Order: sequence, then C-alpha cells, then structure tokens
Amino acid sequence: MGKVKVNNIRVYAHHGCLSEESIVGSEYTVDVAVGTNLSKASVSDELSDTVDYVHIHQIVKEEMQIASKLLEHVAKRTINRILSEIDMVDDVEVAVSKINPPIGGDVEKVTVVLSSKRN
Repeated sequence: MGKVKVNNIRVYAHHGCLSEESIVGSEYTVDVAVGTNLSKASVSDELSDTVDYVHIHQIVKEEMQIASKLLEHVAKRTINRILSEIDMVDDVEVAVSKINPPIGGDVEKVTVVLSSKRN
C-alpha cells in the first residue's frame, strides 16, 4: 500500500450560501490523498502502474468550477469522480478550504474533510 498526495491545489471559485459569494467568488485550496498499491510502480518506474496526479489535479479543477453552497458537496463530488475514474484508488481523502471566509472574524480559512473507500 501507499499514498499519492496532491496538496495545496489553488483555485478561484464561487461556492457559498451568501449571494455575494456566488457573484464575487473566493480563493480555495484543495488537498487530496489517495491510497493505492504502489509496489509495482516502485519497481517498474512506469506511470501506468501508479495514480497519475495530473488526473487528480484535473478532476479537482473541474469540480471546483461547479458552484455549490457547501464545501461538503464539492468534496463529495470530487471523491466520487476520483473513485469512478481512477480504478487503482482504494481510498481517498479530500480537504476543501475556503481562504478568508466571510464569517465576521479574523479567520485564515475553514476546511471540510471527507473520505471514502472503494466498495
């Protein structure tokens, strides 16, 4: 077993429950960790034997562009796509963070973390 992590994917998107958030947008970061068997790739040195992090990055960017009220919804959609499109993934964890959220206080970010395993 092993993990492939793609951390701090930075995107600008339009998520939130406030109408201003859907108009103005905000900065977000996404972290993804997938569990998979890396033993073959560690010997073969072939991309086809591992999880392509470029594919993970593309899924995150596409899902982040679909406006949602809740970060939980974005995270779950991202998990579903990763499990659907990348057969080698056994489990996945996605953390979506809104930078400088509009909550009336000095907060760097809020983060939602969801995880799932392949059935």
